[in-house]
Amino acid sequence: MESLIWLVNTLFTLYWWIILAMVVMSWLTAFNIVNQTNPYVRQISYFLRRLTEPVLGPIRRILPDLGGIDISPIILLIALEFLRRFVIGQMVALL
Repeated sequence: MESLIWLVNTLFTLYWWIILAMVVMSWLTAFNIVNQTNPYVRQISYFLRRLTEPVLGPIRRILPDLGGIDISPIILLIALEFLRRFVIGQMVALL
């Protein structure tokens, strides 16, 4: 059971870092620090969007328009941390 708890915790942590990388990539692109015409940058950006957009899309549809400020990653990170603590707490309680 401890191995399963470790695996679940690792998956939550990995997805947390993927969301953070997507946010940083979007900032770097918005401020023209990296160029989307570069094939490597485009591949990384595409990969990160494919992993995060299925979860961020519904959150963006629910949130009101804040004038160009996207707080959906913050909402997702808070929800992900809550879910991680809840799931691991339930798994520990089963021990």
